[in-house]
Amino acid sequence: MPKVIVFSTPTCSWCRRAKKYFRENKVPFKEINVERDQAAARDIQRKTGQSGVPVIKIGSRWIVGFDRPAIERELSRSS
Repeated sequence: MPKVIVFSTPTCSWCRRAKKYFRENKVPFKEINVERDQAAARDIQRKTGQSGVPVIKIGSRWIVGFDRPAIERELSRSS
């Protein structure tokens, strides 16, 4: 299973959906709150060009938003 990191904020509804998806599918993930971790917020903006959340990193691939087909595609590649 690839390493999954979810960059999120507490008030983001799409972030909650992404985390719920991972929990329901028993995919372990690490959550980073970009409101608390400004260095992480700058890092994802530099790497993806986006300042919105969620940003999901699966292995070495960055996915902006809760793009379920892209998430499933990346998870299936690594399984």
